[in-house]
Amino acid sequence: MSDPIIRVEDLHKSFGSLEVLKGISLEVNKGDVVCIIGASGSGKSTFLRCINFLEEPTKGKIYIEGKLMGYRELPDGRLVRDSQANINRMRAEIGMVFQLFNLWPHKTVLGNVIEAPMIVRKKSREEAVAIAEELLDKVGILEKKDEYPSRLSGGQQQRVAIARALAMNPKIMMFDEATSALDPELVGEVLEVMKKLAAEGMTMLVVTHEMGFAREVSDRVIFLHNGRIEEDAPPEEIFTNPKSERTRQFLSKVIY
Repeated sequence: MSDPIIRVEDLHKSFGSLEVLKGISLEVNKGDVVCIIGASGSGKSTFLRCINFLEEPTKGKIYIEGKLMGYRELPDGRLVRDSQANINRMRAEIGMVFQLFNLWPHKTVLGNVIEAPMIVRKKSREEAVAIAEELLDKVGILEKKDEYPSRLSGGQQQRVAIARALAMNPKIMMFDEATSALDPELVGEVLEVMKKLAAEGMTMLVVTHEMGFAREVSDRVIFLHNGRIEEDAPPEEIFTNPKSERTRQFLSKVIY
């Protein structure tokens, strides 16, 4: 077994006196699809944001492909914050899709997708356009490439956001409740794109309320409760025979 692509060791995160993450440790192997479920306020989004250093952990270490994220370790074991350039370099390997689409309203669909490959990856405009058109085709929205986000449905905007994240050719994709802001009839089109990525072997961390998706697509389901991992198991095990009473209570409320 190769080294995990993500390794989290004793991760804590507090906002003032509120401790949101209370010591999370886990490993994710290349190609794994890990769905993270739990009640609102359990720390799911904060956990994802710590992994790509959008939130700075209060304590603990995160390794991406064996490299410490956000810090340098001194010979005496102390951690000092890494340079922003190094943080950005590592962050570029992690695609992030948010609940709200975060598209630039003043740029077309194509403009949204080509921006980062040109600025961060130093691609020529021609290269970036070729990549963008291929990805927009993949997510089923190429015909909208010259539209502005305000002219698109929520599901279409989210598919553009996925294409934009993929345009950086990331090693890991993270989805933070990517369907929860969508009208119910638009959820399926975004989940189909995510299923396709999973089938292609993309390493994915997915915070989701879509239990059917978690059951069908994930290799592992993690149930977060009160800032800790309450249960971490294959989907069949979690959904049919959860070990924890808290997991059982949660699933009884969300599965009808």
